[in-house]
Amino acid sequence: WSWDGQSEKPVMSVAEHGCIVLQHPKLGTYHCHLDGAPELLFCDNETNVQRLYGMADKGHFKDAFHEHVVHGNSHAVNPLQSGTKGAGHFVFTVPAHGKTEVRLRLTRVENKQPFKDFDSIFNVRRAEADEFYAALQADIADEDARLIQRQAFAGMIWSKQFYHFDIPIWQKGDPNMPAPPEGRHNGRNSEWQHLNNADIISMPDKWEYPWYAAWDLAFHCVTLADIDPVFAKNQLLLMTRVWYMHPNGQIPAYEWAFGDVNPPVHAWAVWEVYKAECDANNGGDLEFLERELHKLLLNFTWWVNRKDADGHNVFQGGFLGLDNIGVFDRSAPLPTGGYINQADGTSWMAMYALNLMRIALELALHNRTYEDIATKFFEHFLYIAQAMNNIGDQGVGLWDEEDQFFYDVLRTPDGGMMPLKVRSMVGLIPLYAVEILEPELLDQLPDFKRRLGWFMKNRPELAALVSHWQEPGLGNRHLLSLLRSHRMKAILQRMLDETEFLSDYGIRSLSRAHKDTPYVFSCVDTQMSVSYQPAESESGMFGGNSNWRGPIWFPVNYLLVTSLRRFAEFYGDDFKIECPTGSGKFLTVHAVADELALRLTRLFRRDDAGRRPVFGNQAKFQDDPHFRDYILFHEYFHGDTGLGVGASHQTGWSGLVAKLLQPHKHD
Repeated sequence: WSWDGQSEKPVMSVAEHGCIVLQHPKLGTYHCHLDGAPELLFCDNETNVQRLYGMADKGHFKDAFHEHVVHGNSHAVNPLQSGTKGAGHFVFTVPAHGKTEVRLRLTRVENKQPFKDFDSIFNVRRAEADEFYAALQADIADEDARLIQRQAFAGMIWSKQFYHFDIPIWQKGDPNMPAPPEGRHNGRNSEWQHLNNADIISMPDKWEYPWYAAWDLAFHCVTLADIDPVFAKNQLLLMTRVWYMHPNGQIPAYEWAFGDVNPPVHAWAVWEVYKAECDANNGGDLEFLERELHKLLLNFTWWVNRKDADGHNVFQGGFLGLDNIGVFDRSAPLPTGGYINQADGTSWMAMYALNLMRIALELALHNRTYEDIATKFFEHFLYIAQAMNNIGDQGVGLWDEEDQFFYDVLRTPDGGMMPLKVRSMVGLIPLYAVEILEPELLDQLPDFKRRLGWFMKNRPELAALVSHWQEPGLGNRHLLSLLRSHRMKAILQRMLDETEFLSDYGIRSLSRAHKDTPYVFSCVDTQMSVSYQPAESESGMFGGNSNWRGPIWFPVNYLLVTSLRRFAEFYGDDFKIECPTGSGKFLTVHAVADELALRLTRLFRRDDAGRRPVFGNQAKFQDDPHFRDYILFHEYFHGDTGLGVGASHQTGWSGLVAKLLQPHKHD
């Protein structure tokens, strides 16, 4: 209401019997009952312009409760007991080892005895929640695993928040407030004039990251689908609505810079949420799938037009959510000039193409029109696979034969190509681009099947680049992947090496080999390096509060687990890999995926000594019965010890542990 000076102002006030009445022009009337008759305080939820800007203004501002309670300034609150912000001031004397409780009740209608049935209603709701989770966790035998999973789901629910941001209004500033800086009209987010967000959204962390991030949200929805598939679907739809998605097709990244580029995982999340609902209800929401495909066609086209500098199907993208993982700030102009052909950006796009192909195939079972779209993305996937092996027909690829690993490649202004040999998660992301085609599916889509046959016959040089397209695997399935079996084994050997990527608690974001041998890049008079840093960042890049140079991050680990499980659907028991590397123990791909899932859940589980790795050496959290079973789902985790690092309530994507704790049914 203060933003445009025209909207009707809601109000809170005191009712006769001491409850707070909330009146809103759209939401209607509510009654907030407070047990114990506390002192009721009111003010307006507005900035104290006198204190901040020295402006002469009378009013009761949003710092009034602090002024009243802490400093005893009773004039700060509104004596008329009304405003847009209200509170009950409770004062208790709590004896040692004692406890007290505050009881509130929000109702649509006024209730003269709101606390008469309070306990019975509360107990019924608790029993209903227990019943819901008992059914969900019926296959989880371990009590500690059930506790962790339920708290992960609770954190997902807790992380919902109303988010309101209107770019044109933000640029103009509020009436009766100091004018915003002149640069705001041409500064960050100025290209997002269409953006008008006013929705309840799942946040990464309501304390430290109280704004949405598109790729975080995609992972949130995959977990949320198990407890609230309608909310999960609506969140994914929201990001592609016209008041979020840019007219050019870009999905907004996050508030600090909506135009930044996050990994394109939206289509993957759409398919995962759709499948989860299929499993739960013996059928999925085809309308949801169709709506999302149409919008994601725009987004895929934006990627192709904006992030493929030479039109060679090799993608740049920028930092792609991995902050400081490279030797350069990948969102900024390079000190060398030129640009980076990114192994992760290109692999993400290969994955994106396969995700859209799979969605189109599902829709084609009900509407044959989508066979053409599925074929388009199959072919685009092959072109990306070709480009990764030979960028612009120059004989240089993202795969390094000497190291048997994928690297980013620096393209210098003179046209030269130089691999940036940092062994990081960037080189593992090609594993994500995997899809299985069932023979039964192909038999139902003859036009698609016919086009694939033509492509394989007439473009054999492309068919040879992907794994086993023409060689049926388990159950006569066909595998689409960037990795033929030789390269897959080479990557897995590094990934499962405990001196490199494999930790007791998952896959590190940077090889531990860089602890003793940092990667060094010389540029003009400056040397830049990347070294293994398993916990907090030692660099100020991206604010320094995020680190992809060693810690374990849940989203990329979760994708490794799910991708390996897709590979296993093709290979069955025929493909085995040493795990850990050098151990002499060989596992199937499915068993490797299960081992990674187990290691990730170990972050939160009690070990043999009864300690949870996430809490490290913090005795209070490890030993105190009031703390030790209340789990914190951190932003990322120490690459060696599993200690929780970064934002401490980022249940968002670390809440994916709930999915890993659910027993996986092998196909």
